[in-house]
Amino acid sequence: MGPYTIFDIASSTEFRSTALKTFRLQYQNNSVYQKFCNLLGKTDANVHSLEDIPFLPVEFFKSKKVITGSGIPDILFTSSGTTGSKTSTHHVLDISIYEISFRNTFKFFYGPITDYCILALLPSYLDREGSSLIYMVEDLIKQSNHPDSGFYLYDTDGLRKKLEELENSSSKTLLIGVSFALLDLAENYPVTLKNTIVMETGGMKGRRKEMMRQELHGILKKGFEVTSIHSEYGMTELLSQAYSKGDGIFRTPPWMKILIRETEDPLTVQSYGKTGGINVIDLANVNSCSFIATQDLGKIYPDDSFEVLGRFDHSDIRGCNLMVL
Repeated sequence: MGPYTIFDIASSTEFRSTALKTFRLQYQNNSVYQKFCNLLGKTDANVHSLEDIPFLPVEFFKSKKVITGSGIPDILFTSSGTTGSKTSTHHVLDISIYEISFRNTFKFFYGPITDYCILALLPSYLDREGSSLIYMVEDLIKQSNHPDSGFYLYDTDGLRKKLEELENSSSKTLLIGVSFALLDLAENYPVTLKNTIVMETGGMKGRRKEMMRQELHGILKKGFEVTSIHSEYGMTELLSQAYSKGDGIFRTPPWMKILIRETEDPLTVQSYGKTGGINVIDLANVNSCSFIATQDLGKIYPDDSFEVLGRFDHSDIRGCNLMVL
């Protein structure tokens, strides 16, 4: 099973088969994951379905080197963190897998990248090194081959003028930004967008008060006069992304799948429409761990679309009942 065959997955049967092969590979060749599985009494001999597979808590990326096999990483992706807090590190052995993953995912949901001008408003990410989001967006800007594609750090006035130019020429545009920066733009430099997709990547990064998605999207829709706000769901510890084209309903590419775990029993998969912890199967993580238990709360629906409803806090992780959500 080569790492690139995951991008040819065309059915749920193929996904399940590949996921189980990946589990066996990672159980046998990832010492951190193997120890975790053994503590739960799960081995490559008694895991026979997706629901049997243990999901490694994402916190392990803060304290352990989570690698399947061996080798020198092509790149280290790191998470942002508050002063004094531990950050996650993803040791990426083969950066080409990430590149193929995000390029194919974008094409899967939005068509050829060359159809777009990409405008990026990601100041908090550009202020540091090691961001997987910046790596992706830099590559998409280059792949778009559009003369106006690029990053806008703090030049919001210049960004507004560029958006108006692109609108006047009816150019298909993607404006991708961190939430607080898009809010600042929408409130202080409102502009009517008819040919532009507005996509938020989440995060106030301490710059603005946190707000519910509906409130955030409402302000952005009003400021840009658009009917929907798109969203990207990704993280340092993953090499794939999910996208929402509106209303906070996300979908995954064929090599990625979401399961919801019960909050009181993290080893049990939650049923459709019930709130629980988001577990991610990311087959692009073939060289680290493809089975990640995130700190996010969400719901999944019968068509495999899902919502992100918030995050666990420390009391939640200890087992507080979250069914009120």
